[in-house]
Amino acid sequence: MGTAGLKLRYYGDPILRRRAEEITVFDPPLRGVADAMVETMREAEGVGLAAPQVGIERRLLVALDMRTPDDDGAAPIAMVNPEITERSRETWVFEEGCLSIPGIRGDVTRPSQVKVRYRDVDGREHTIDAEGMFARILQHEIDHLDGKLFIDYLSLAEKTLIKTRLKKLAHSHDDQ
Repeated sequence: MGTAGLKLRYYGDPILRRRAEEITVFDPPLRGVADAMVETMREAEGVGLAAPQVGIERRLLVALDMRTPDDDGAAPIAMVNPEITERSRETWVFEEGCLSIPGIRGDVTRPSQVKVRYRDVDGREHTIDAEGMFARILQHEIDHLDGKLFIDYLSLAEKTLIKTRLKKLAHSHDDQ
């Protein structure tokens, strides 16, 4: 899988609505894809990126390990086949956006803490407890791996307000 020039996929692209496939081979090209995704995420000024967002139908994400919403210096982490194994009852609402849905934001309620089991790019298994901003980013990116978008969490009224903008966005990127 070549990584040169990863291109973002946008709302309307069918890959964003499909469940990505498990990764079973842990090799140098996988590390290359993860590194290219970090670069693409940084260029787009994002805080997380899932492989389907760059046209790769695999369960891989990269995310900044942010503690607060303005923690721009946070280190990136790559997660292969991530799975949320626990969610807190406590939730919090925060305005989310998405690199694949530019110009549209909305308040999303998510658990404030999650436990995530994943493999690193070398295949070693890890389990982490994430909270706050990092937990939110991980939930958003894992949703991408399942074909779910943050706009799916919006109320009917909010969805109605952005419907026209979503249609325009889908049509403006039809030529990908």
